[in-house]
Amino acid sequence: MEQKLPLGPYLLIAASFVGLGITAYLSYFQYMNLIPTCAIGGCEIVLTSEHSKFFGVPWSYIGLVYYMYTLGLTVLLAIDPKSFGLRVGALAYTGAGVLYSAWAIFYIQLTVIGALCQYCAMSAVTTVVLFGIAIWHYRSTKGVV
Repeated sequence: MEQKLPLGPYLLIAASFVGLGITAYLSYFQYMNLIPTCAIGGCEIVLTSEHSKFFGVPWSYIGLVYYMYTLGLTVLLAIDPKSFGLRVGALAYTGAGVLYSAWAIFYIQLTVIGALCQYCAMSAVTTVVLFGIAIWHYRSTKGVV
């Protein structure tokens, strides 16, 4: 009987590339000390605020590292989709990303700064998608050895 290849890791890889694209775009603009065009008008306020850096490192750089690590983790998960450690690692890592995104978007941007960066919001949505896929993959391979 032919065994089906789990789809979850490949969806995680695709979503990781989306996140990499968003944060690479923002990182480029931060490196060049420019503000990207923003359809909703809050990017300039958010990206130039005192909250846009963590100990002098732009959050977009940290996001870039987050998505690179996610990509590496999900490539390993594609190689061994039944690995309990990798499945739990993907859940924990993307779950931490969701918690950070909720804090950054809802508390810092909307409450403290009073503006929203559309690229940050797109990254947050990507992180929620990653977490959802990680949950789906974990559940679909639960009990499979």
